[in-house]
Amino acid sequence: MKFIKTNFELLFWIAALIALAFSDPAQPHFVLCPFRRMGITWCPGCGIGHAISYLFRGNISASFHAHWFGIPVLGVLLWRVYTLALNQYRTYYHPPFQ
Repeated sequence: MKFIKTNFELLFWIAALIALAFSDPAQPHFVLCPFRRMGITWCPGCGIGHAISYLFRGNISASFHAHWFGIPVLGVLLWRVYTLALNQYRTYYHPPFQ
């Protein structure tokens, strides 16, 4: 339980990326967007999940069509996972002096 508490963000981003890798972006899905739930048809973030899912399939043009910011967001998320994992590795294998 302590591992989950101390690494919640790392586990969350890994699970989210795995879910996007295995989801089918062409299928309709449940929408969590608060703007769309209120009836507003345009949202600056809608489509990023589809864009990342298309990227995992290697379809760059469909990714760009789904949301032009999908490629940079995937890069930022992968960088965040890397830095969190590196910090966890350093903490485990090279603990600070006490």
